[in-house]
Amino acid sequence: MPLRDGDPAFVGAYALLDRIGSGGMGTVFLGRSAGGRRVAVKLVHPQLCEDEEFRVRFRQEVAAVRRVSGAFTAPVVDADPDAEQPWMATLFVPGRSLAAQVDSDGPVTGPQLRILALGLIEALSEIHRAGVVHRDLKPGNVLMAEDGPRVIDFGISRAAGNQSLTVTGNVIGTPPFMSPEQLRSPREVTPASDVFSLGSLLAYAATGNGPFDADTPYMAGYQVMYESPVLDEVPQPLRGMITRCLDKDAAARPGLTELHDWFRALPDGEAGPADDTPHAAVPSPSDGPGTFGHSPHDAHCHPDATEDALVPGDHRARPGASAEPVTHRRLPGNRDTRLPGKRRGRRLTRLLTAAGTVVAVTGLGLVAVNALGGDEGTAARTPTLPAGWRPWQTTLRLGPVSDTMLDSGPPGCVAEATVLYCGAEGSTVAKVDAATGRVIWRSGDSTQNGTPYGVRNGLVYVAEQSEGEFRTAALDTATGERRWARDTPNGGSVVFSGGLLTTTGDIRGFIAYDASGRKLWQSRKTAYCDPLSLAGVPYAECTIAGEPGHVPVTLLRLDPADGTAHKLAALPIGSKGLGQSDGEPVYAQPAAAANQDGEIESERQYTTLLRVNPRTGAVRAVPLTRTLRGAPTLLGDDVVGFARTDGTVTAVSATDGKQLWQRPTGMEGLSQPVVSAAYGRIYFSNRIGRVLALELSTGAELWRTSAVDVLGDASQDWAPSLVLVKDTIVATAGNTVFSVGPDGPGTQPDP
Repeated sequence: MPLRDGDPAFVGAYALLDRIGSGGMGTVFLGRSAGGRRVAVKLVHPQLCEDEEFRVRFRQEVAAVRRVSGAFTAPVVDADPDAEQPWMATLFVPGRSLAAQVDSDGPVTGPQLRILALGLIEALSEIHRAGVVHRDLKPGNVLMAEDGPRVIDFGISRAAGNQSLTVTGNVIGTPPFMSPEQLRSPREVTPASDVFSLGSLLAYAATGNGPFDADTPYMAGYQVMYESPVLDEVPQPLRGMITRCLDKDAAARPGLTELHDWFRALPDGEAGPADDTPHAAVPSPSDGPGTFGHSPHDAHCHPDATEDALVPGDHRARPGASAEPVTHRRLPGNRDTRLPGKRRGRRLTRLLTAAGTVVAVTGLGLVAVNALGGDEGTAARTPTLPAGWRPWQTTLRLGPVSDTMLDSGPPGCVAEATVLYCGAEGSTVAKVDAATGRVIWRSGDSTQNGTPYGVRNGLVYVAEQSEGEFRTAALDTATGERRWARDTPNGGSVVFSGGLLTTTGDIRGFIAYDASGRKLWQSRKTAYCDPLSLAGVPYAECTIAGEPGHVPVTLLRLDPADGTAHKLAALPIGSKGLGQSDGEPVYAQPAAAANQDGEIESERQYTTLLRVNPRTGAVRAVPLTRTLRGAPTLLGDDVVGFARTDGTVTAVSATDGKQLWQRPTGMEGLSQPVVSAAYGRIYFSNRIGRVLALELSTGAELWRTSAVDVLGDASQDWAPSLVLVKDTIVATAGNTVFSVGPDGPGTQPDP
């Protein structure tokens, strides 16, 4: 298609030649580099460019896609997610989509079908190995190049699904080619979901019809979840293997390694014509569907001109609210809708009505939304605010910031009474009035990279880094003057009841300093240890080698008077300390920690909570009712929360491990939460300055704020953080610090 008036002549260094197509996220152009290389350039729609959450997602997902470089995918060759109008360029693949080929030439048969299957399996293997789950494998996302198929449109569906799609926890995908778990619980899919989609796609390629074709996407989604696939026209022995791929139970599906071996061993002509013979024997699974890894990343962007099945209305669902209308569009590749839609529709309606739900087709999927319950806020109460409080915003003073500074750690604040001590890498340390945001004093300069982490006895302790050297400085809380400083070689220090606890130079022992900077005691151990403080009591977490996460952890309790170490317990590999519940240290035990290398914290899997008796060292295991993903945090005395990259928060009991609630917040990249015991609430923030309040007992969303207008220079480099001052919330996003009341934007200022 020719370029239109208003289309740019260049995007980045690429001259635009033609339009390829347009979708929900952007327009795709055929581009050419100065050296003559042809690329497909995806230019984001202008209306999305002002959405900072979209930019965060786009940046993360482009990074994920860049890790995929297989021979059967179209790799990203260039991108600029920070441009005024973000874009990315993928290698241009000449050729029709599988949908267009089947529509024009009919089904794929014989050796060509075997080659197609092997190419798709190898492409998915590379995608999964890079930590990405495709989630939208369909005929329109497979390009039939001369040298084999190319899988496109993976890794950025979360960016495309911004705005209402992921805010309401909706589904990205095309119903006839989605897996049951993707329709049921889209945030929990694993690579096994792509195996299901592969089975549907191969059935379509072999016959021209999908196994779950229906009159509407609603009915297709229902058939995927509850009905058997229609595979009568699929030839043997392919039918038997596809049947296994389409098992409703993800764990029962074959893994990609088994599929690859099976198709390689299949003679070229073995696919044969369709027949009515019993299913051929197919090998049992030799590897689980998780062989190629897990990922929080969705997938949805390609240079195919076909628009997806549905275009959503804006239906920011709240409990008790029904969905807004949606616009229906043709599903690509569904030429034969031969299944009895009316009968299936009546059964689906009865099931959902009995369950007290309404059905919304959202994005490109089927979602059941509870229409009976409502989010009940906590009882109204008068908030305790710092005298004269009103909403405020201030900026940490940054100097010249190098890339190495940004790698060291996030900004943040610690609170004492009604004041805050805030700092960041590359900034001065500031004492801030929590009522007004007024800066009372500043200390140091930007080259010291000061981050406060504790306040005690008139001193604020600041972690500093300068030219690769770590130290802790003790500043006078009244004036900001430096009272003393001590080297802390690995940067690990905590404040305990006696003063400051830090490690020795070889991180094999500890030194304790009192408030004057005088050495209280020094202990030496043979293990590698990190200091820990629980309710003011010093502890240590030690390993026999300097490889955290790969060896068991020994928990020591240190005598505050002389540092004598008392061994409490040996904990499993990868155990993560969460804090103290009812006086007991609590840890989260990961599932197969050794197999989660490279997994970001918010996507690690956990199976068990561990409670350590502080007197006897006895460890009580509290199994979770199911394996959970996410960064774990102790919320109050008896609740542990797991927050995932996509913003899903799950709360379990710290006593018996039972799930209390789960909430898909739609806010990605959540901060560590803080808990208001007075209100019974949990607060989160994100990188663009949104603050979210959930009810601790139910997970119900109470309110959320808009993004901060001015984030400063570092919002994408530093993690967000929160702290409570009385009942007010102080959040840090980038180098901007701001305050929100406990009732959100509606909190009335203190007169």
